[in-house]
Parts: sequence; C-alpha cells; structure tokens
Amino acid sequence: MKRKISITIDSGILDDIDSIVDNIYIRNRSQAIEHLVSSSLGEKKDAVILAGGPEEKIKVDSAYRPTVRVKGKAVIEHAVKKLRDEGFRSIHVVASPKVLTAIFEILKDGSGYGVKVSYVEEKISKGSAYSLRLLKGKLDRHFLVVYGDLLFSKINIDELWKDHIKQHPMATIMLTTSNKPSEKGTVRVEGNKVLKFTQKPRQSDIYLVFSPIFVAEPEIFDQEGDSLEADVFPKLAEKGLLQGHLSSEKEIHIHSRSDASSA
Repeated sequence: MKRKISITIDSGILDDIDSIVDNIYIRNRSQAIEHLVSSSLGEKKDAVILAGGPEEKIKVDSAYRPTVRVKGKAVIEHAVKKLRDEGFRSIHVVASPKVLTAIFEILKDGSGYGVKVSYVEEKISKGSAYSLRLLKGKLDRHFLVVYGDLLFSKINIDELWKDHIKQHPMATIMLTTSNKPSEKGTVRVEGNKVLKFTQKPRQSDIYLVFSPIFVAEPEIFDQEGDSLEADVFPKLAEKGLLQGHLSSEKEIHIHSRSDASSA
C-alpha cells in the first residue's frame, strides 16, 4: 500500500532526483524518490512458500514433500537457505495444519536460519490462488512466491526480482523449457510479455513453460479464481499484466523418494 506524503526539499537535490527519471524504468519523481530511499535503506524483501494442497496428495511415505530430506536437509530447509542468500529475511509459509506442524518442527521461528518465518494455516485446500489469498493484508508490496516442493538453488532469483521491479507488471513468472509441455503451464510470449497462458494443454507446439516461481504485486490477491495456473495467470495474460522471465536453469520437483535420491 502506497501513501501520499508532503515533504520540503532543497531545489538542487530535487533537480538531482529528477535527473534519474528515464521514463522507462523510473517514470516519475515519486518513483525516483522511492527508488533512492529503498536503495539507501536496503530493500525489505518478503517471500512466500506455498506448501498447500490435500495432505494425502503431498505425502511421501511418512513425510510430506516439503519435509522430504535431500542430501541431509529437508526440501524446505534448502528453500529457506536459498531465499536467505538471495536477501529475503521475511518468509511466509502456507500449508494445511499437519504440514505446517511438520515444517515448524524443522524451521521453528526461522532464527536458526537467519530469517523470520511466519505460518499461515490453510484450513481448506482449494487451489494455489486460494492459498496465496490467505496472505491478503499481510503483504503491502511486491513479494516472491515459490512452491514448497522445489529445489531451486541454481536459479537466479535476484534477476527475476529486478526484472519485475523494472517493468512493474502485476506478476512476473519464471519461465523454462520442457519437452513435456502438456504436464506444465505453457506460455506464448512476445519479448517478455506473456500473451497467453495455458495450463496443461492436451497438445502443444510450445515448449516454454511456467516454473513455479514468480514475483507479484499485492493486487494479485484481488484476482478471481482458486488456481493461479488455471484462473489467475490466463486472465492476467489477456489483460497484458503478466510478464515472463526466462531462466537457463531449471527447478527440481521433489514428489517421491526417487526424486529425492536423484536430486
């Protein structure tokens, strides 16, 4: 949420501020001041880990996908450490009660990992957009979202974040390629603008797909639909509010013990 303020400032300093307005990335004086203040104070970066869904569907033996151990650490630990290294200090985890309990037993309040972890309970599993919407009112500026079953240590989150800030769409989604597009959300793009988003098409000649990592503005909470992939992203693409960021690296999904062993 942005607030309107009135300030008194030296005219020479104001001229310097106006000089960084390029009408591309910084479009006006307000954006210029916000950019300079954020750079000076250090940006507050929030991340969301979506670990929702029916508990029985994300069970892997006696564990859940986010708590499966890979190379001695739980998937959720790998995620939190990666996010911390990328500058995220406030992390919100959304999951059903039993999954939240299992994750809390690992992360606690996050202080042991150098972050602050808060927990949001998903009482009913309806879809990814529904899960994300549980954070409405808790985030007042752009934030990162990653899915709870991912390993993404090789992906450059900072570039995705910066790309979003430069263009200010409602959401910037990570894109990778796949030889099985019918199992993913495919995208048709022009430049970095997503023209069309199709979730799990029966047939597709498009091999550019959504990697479950994205940056969004708080306005995404007001979008209708329970699924990000089936409802929200297709509508944002139609409205010209969805941007893509191509990554040469790919995430790894941990859905089974076999996935964990080969990761």
